[in-house]
Amino acid sequence: MKNNMTKDEILKQVEEVFRSVLDDETLELTMETTADDVEDWDSLSHIQLVVGLEKHFHIKFNAREIMEWENIGGVVNSIAAKL
Repeated sequence: MKNNMTKDEILKQVEEVFRSVLDDETLELTMETTADDVEDWDSLSHIQLVVGLEKHFHIKFNAREIMEWENIGGVVNSIAAKL
């Protein structure tokens, strides 16, 4: 994984992980997208999404980081800080 990815590139890869985990190839994410905006994004799938993102980007999140995510932008920023 190259560590000079732009946030747009990270967002696209996050979108791919979400599409895979939620089995929805039409899903489109923006930095402002929240769990309320995504039909199948619930507490159970949230765990699967976190694990999927950790595997994809070869990183680990701590509980505080995960709790602080208010939207996809928060997820992207957390990933960017770790790459």
